[in-house]
Amino acid sequence: MSIDKITSDDQLSHSKDVIQENIDQLKKLFPEIVSEGKIDFKTLQQILGEEIEDEEEFYRFTWAGKSQARKEAHKPSTGTLRPCKEESLDWDTTQNLYIEGDNLEVLKLLQKSYSGKIKMIYIDPPYNTGKDFVYKDNYKDNLKNYQEVTGQIDSEGNRLSTNSDSDGRFHSNWLNMMYPRLRLSRNLLKDDGVIFVSIGDDEYDNLKKVMDEIFGEINFISNFIWNCSTGGGIRPKHVNKTHEYLLMYSRDKNSLLQLNAPLSKSATEQYRLSDDFGGLYREKDFVFKNSSTNINQKYFIECPDGELVTPKDGYIYRFIKPTFDEALSENKVVFKKSTNGPLLNNKGEQSGWNIYIKKYLGDGKGSPLSILPKDIVGLYNNGTSLVQNLFDNNRVFENVKSLELIIYLLEMILGEDDVVLDFFSGSSTSAHAVLEFNRRNNKISKFFQVQLPHPTESNTIAYKLGYKNISEIGKERIRRVVEKIKETNPDKSVNMDLGFKVLKLDSSNIKSWDGNPDNLESSLFDSVSNIKSDRSEEDVLYEILLKYGLDLTLPIEERDIQGKKVFNVGMGSLFICLSDDITSKVAEGIGEWKEECDPEVCRVIFKDNGFTDVEKTNSVQILKRFGINEIRSI
Repeated sequence: MSIDKITSDDQLSHSKDVIQENIDQLKKLFPEIVSEGKIDFKTLQQILGEEIEDEEEFYRFTWAGKSQARKEAHKPSTGTLRPCKEESLDWDTTQNLYIEGDNLEVLKLLQKSYSGKIKMIYIDPPYNTGKDFVYKDNYKDNLKNYQEVTGQIDSEGNRLSTNSDSDGRFHSNWLNMMYPRLRLSRNLLKDDGVIFVSIGDDEYDNLKKVMDEIFGEINFISNFIWNCSTGGGIRPKHVNKTHEYLLMYSRDKNSLLQLNAPLSKSATEQYRLSDDFGGLYREKDFVFKNSSTNINQKYFIECPDGELVTPKDGYIYRFIKPTFDEALSENKVVFKKSTNGPLLNNKGEQSGWNIYIKKYLGDGKGSPLSILPKDIVGLYNNGTSLVQNLFDNNRVFENVKSLELIIYLLEMILGEDDVVLDFFSGSSTSAHAVLEFNRRNNKISKFFQVQLPHPTESNTIAYKLGYKNISEIGKERIRRVVEKIKETNPDKSVNMDLGFKVLKLDSSNIKSWDGNPDNLESSLFDSVSNIKSDRSEEDVLYEILLKYGLDLTLPIEERDIQGKKVFNVGMGSLFICLSDDITSKVAEGIGEWKEECDPEVCRVIFKDNGFTDVEKTNSVQILKRFGINEIRSI
């Protein structure tokens, strides 16, 4: 018996093939369009009928390079994420991730493990002002491009540069960066998941159009306005810009439940009355002006003195009769004397009463406001000052998003145990916000941060303090926030996840899986070991998790079996042994360990040249005896 080897052609050697997945979905929806394994587009057009646009001129949004950007979103990645325990906190137990690397490649690598699992995405991408950085992707080899950018290999040109507004393709460059990233991010959202994107005037129009295309106009929720500054400083020639935008889209609007957000201070102050039933409340008119003729909201109500009343013409009640009766029984109705109210008695005369409903403050939430409440979400100054205080009064980052702004969004969306992804994470405001949200609400939501290790300028305070790139600032901010929570809330911190796993983007650990054409010649002549010499067993372990589509925060246990290190992932769902000189005794130990765990499904992966042919055959037989049938090698 032999072990199937995972080769470079195998789906397990690269990230999810999005194109093939889309084709498979089409085949399930329309099985008649399949002819000898291929898609028959003529048949598909016939099925879709009038829904096909065949005119030359029709409404569409396009730019130079769009087709290539679309293809890039569908192209699998051969890269991997390497664990970095020394830069992590609580490595063995945390479910938070900090991923250092080009977010385009990282988003591709996350497709298998996290498709349909993210509840909320927040990103603050470059605004394309002509002064900020725009990552110009090299679609031929993005991994090599990333290595050039981060100084891992030499290059004649650095592809990370300002996108000057004098460039003939100023807007196209920005759109080509954003399009594949937004398309890949949509795949990661749950059906009731949402994405928020911060943006300024420079690219607002283009961002709105591209998100309409990717997420669908029907899934547009709101364009929030953030009053982000006081407008101080040098007087502008024309208009003092004091706001930015925050576009919100859902994956599936029909799956998105009622949204609630904290009330502003001015709104909260309206709740001045109180009772023993629901606490603070305000009185809301039960009868309101409306030209509706719905008789279900026009009926007689008996007042305290026995008078029967009903709304005047042009007015209706807020509730139908059964809902009103329920509110009345719960002491939520208030009758007040009035000589000019909107009610008539049963004789058609002016009633001496008006009716109100108690609206309780409750948890202090209401519908989110499209103009974000300034007294809650704060300004840019608040975010920058907060980080400055965290770093001992050193201004290590400029124009930091307000912490309370992100918390406001989290309050709107998150449930008990959700994942928040930020793939332009900068100084890690969103990670800070998740930790603070969990602390305030006793929740256990998780953060995934992705950040390019963009070098800091040599003349900045951050550089002089030893932070050589933005990622180092982001990770250090999280560490300092964690220490502060432990100091100020020791009781709460015991039950919080205050750690994060650091993973770093790199080329594949497996030579035969490496898509870098520069490594092709050397790999042809190196058959001694298929694993790169500078990579550890943990490096390979996390690549296997990615390529198998397993959660990167699954529990992993190590055990020494016959002197060989064996990894147990997810309580026996996957065993990995990458040692040399493996014997059938190791296989027997894995089988016994599997019986201890009793998983529903169990798989085993070895290093291909880890044992002789005889031991390989014996090991397969032993593992099958323990009910393990999926046995692969790399």
